[in-house]
Amino acid sequence: MDGMRELAGIRRVAEHFGLPASTLHYWERRGLITPHRRVAGRYYDTEQLYRIALIKKWRETGLLGIEEIATLLTGAPGRSALIGERMRVIEQRIAELERARGYLAELRGCPCESGLERCPAFRESTEIPA
Repeated sequence: MDGMRELAGIRRVAEHFGLPASTLHYWERRGLITPHRRVAGRYYDTEQLYRIALIKKWRETGLLGIEEIATLLTGAPGRSALIGERMRVIEQRIAELERARGYLAELRGCPCESGLERCPAFRESTEIPA
């Protein structure tokens, strides 16, 4: 596709990116994307297609919210701080998931068949009020 010479319709774009058309409508309402409007519907040029791909990547891999994405797309100051904060949150979540995985591995290896609250290893590692 070359810029304005060929435009992709919303159905084609939604299918290509594995998104519901309603997501593209929502992103448009939030000002993240700007399709070309024609009588038959919404159409996207090359720049908008790359923008859609970028937003999708940020949503999936960066776990960024719509407000954060809007900030990044506008080029507002503070991009580095926003990315740093998002990385901190993700690193915290990774640590939580690693703790959960470790606990579940212990639980899987526990010889107590029932009454896990009576498990000696659990009781040894848990504090309760006196």
